[in-house]
Amino acid sequence: MLQTDHKKGLNANQLKLIAIAAMTLDHLTWTLFPGYSTEWFVILFHIIGRLTAPIMWFFIAEGYHYTRDIKKYAARLFLLAAVSHFAYNFCFGISFIPFQTTPFNQTGVVWSLAWGLVLLYIHDQKPWKPWLKIFITILVCLITFPSDWSCIATMAIIYIGVYRGNFRKQMAYMMLWSAVYALVYFFFIDKVYAIIQLFTCLTIPLLGLYNGKRGSMKGIGKLFYIYYPLHLAVCGVIRVILWGADFCTGTANF
Repeated sequence: MLQTDHKKGLNANQLKLIAIAAMTLDHLTWTLFPGYSTEWFVILFHIIGRLTAPIMWFFIAEGYHYTRDIKKYAARLFLLAAVSHFAYNFCFGISFIPFQTTPFNQTGVVWSLAWGLVLLYIHDQKPWKPWLKIFITILVCLITFPSDWSCIATMAIIYIGVYRGNFRKQMAYMMLWSAVYALVYFFFIDKVYAIIQLFTCLTIPLLGLYNGKRGSMKGIGKLFYIYYPLHLAVCGVIRVILWGADFCTGTANF
């Protein structure tokens, strides 16, 4: 049964609020317990934080399906990406100017979300040649590689959107790209935190309860556009108070 067949279950607003809560907990944990801590409660909080990204990916694909104006939707995301770049980097003690120290983790995840939306549109253009779509996809992967969740977020959005209506395939590809992310962690960053990335699987039963409805609460989408950079800025202030202005929290995302 497709997730949109449920009369009950969770609506889009409820799932987005779960993502916002999990994101806040995850980012606050990085702020208070920087680095790759193996304390059980820190790991637990980061596991809960894995709920956020797949819900974001899923609703970018849903938003593409329902939007009446793809250009305005994309423009809002790119504007949010530009604004939140400074909030994200301030939160984690990363230079505002990219590539000062590393090619990884140079800006927030919204950059990848916005380009994921663009690629959904491109792959939906039937007259375009397949080779051109593949070329643009590779180019976008290079563009989004330095962001939080890297090009993994962009590719996951494509597959979730392409297989809309087939929940099993959506979740299978979501986990495939999560596994790619985990493999990079395992070999290049931290083995424990590699395993943590695989807990994106916890979103599967939640998204399986999605009833296809937006929900009665209005303004949740607008709330995210305000809340995302705001909560990062607050975490950044906490970071400076606790650890000093020059301290990088060492967020595990690349």
